[in-house]
Amino acid sequence: MTILLVDDRPENLIALQDILEQEGRTFITANSGYEALKIMLRNNEIGLIMLDVQMPEMDGFEVARLLKSNTKTKDVSIIFVTAISKEEQYVLKGFEEGAVDYLQKPLDINLTRAKVNVFEHLYNYQQQLKQSLLKVEAVKAQLERFVYTVSHDLKSPLSGIVLMVNTILYELETIERERLGEKLNIVEDASMHLAAMVDSILDYSKKSYDEQKKEEVDLNELILDIFRLLFPPTNIKLSIKGTLPTLYTRKLKLQQVFQNLISNAIKYNDKEIGLVEVACEVTDKHYVFSVKDNGAGMTEEDKWDIFSLFRKGNKTSERESSTGIGLNVMKIIVEEQGGKIWLDTVPGEGSTFYFEWEK
Repeated sequence: MTILLVDDRPENLIALQDILEQEGRTFITANSGYEALKIMLRNNEIGLIMLDVQMPEMDGFEVARLLKSNTKTKDVSIIFVTAISKEEQYVLKGFEEGAVDYLQKPLDINLTRAKVNVFEHLYNYQQQLKQSLLKVEAVKAQLERFVYTVSHDLKSPLSGIVLMVNTILYELETIERERLGEKLNIVEDASMHLAAMVDSILDYSKKSYDEQKKEEVDLNELILDIFRLLFPPTNIKLSIKGTLPTLYTRKLKLQQVFQNLISNAIKYNDKEIGLVEVACEVTDKHYVFSVKDNGAGMTEEDKWDIFSLFRKGNKTSERESSTGIGLNVMKIIVEEQGGKIWLDTVPGEGSTFYFEWEK
């Protein structure tokens, strides 16, 4: 804990610091109320102020009143140190101005140490509570991202299943038996994929990051499954450049990134013959994946802002609504895996998203 000692007499500051000196404590001294206020506004680490009441120009009561009126310093504990008599009116004035305790000069060494020890324990508890609240906020933010990604990832295959079933129902009386069988097989595959996703999400939600299992993932197979189960229009074609690696990784996370990038490549393609190309390069520490399309591309402004929360690119398709959250979530997922994500784009010619995945 950092303690601010305030007294207009240097010998009093030396004596007080000598009494309170202890491992783990840092002391800052001020010779006036004005100096104390300047120090408090510059230093966020101070946990306790030992404040002399009788000082020229600005007494301790006024210093305390000003500190308590400032949102930055209002919660710092103050102990008044004074030679004023113990009359009730002076004690009450100290508490009214924001003091949490009172010490009478000449100081009782044992009592002074005991009171400061109590406030040090309280300060440590406050710091632990602040850290706990920060962790709670971090978990809350992670949960919100998780809920978004789950709903977003389940929406695409589910929408495709509904669309395919409606098509079958519409063509039921005229469709050929062989063609009907093909469509029903697609619906079955998509349903099984959806069920597997739900199982993975449930398993993921029950475990901390360190407990989440890693598994062998054949990227060629994963990309083909994702593309097929996004039910792309017939004019959109998939190309896998070379042979993609087989990774030992957290499948759900990698699937979320690819599904969002491929889904966007399909959704925002405005060409008569659309192309989605997936490739991979290998460095010492990372796999560097790319998802390229020949769609509308983006402006320079979109390029730099596209990963910001709630930022939307130029929409060229009405097949699905956009919230502007997806790419921000993808950026967080990639960074959690020790990589980064970036974009090359040319308006009218298309975009290429690159992301690193730690080996």
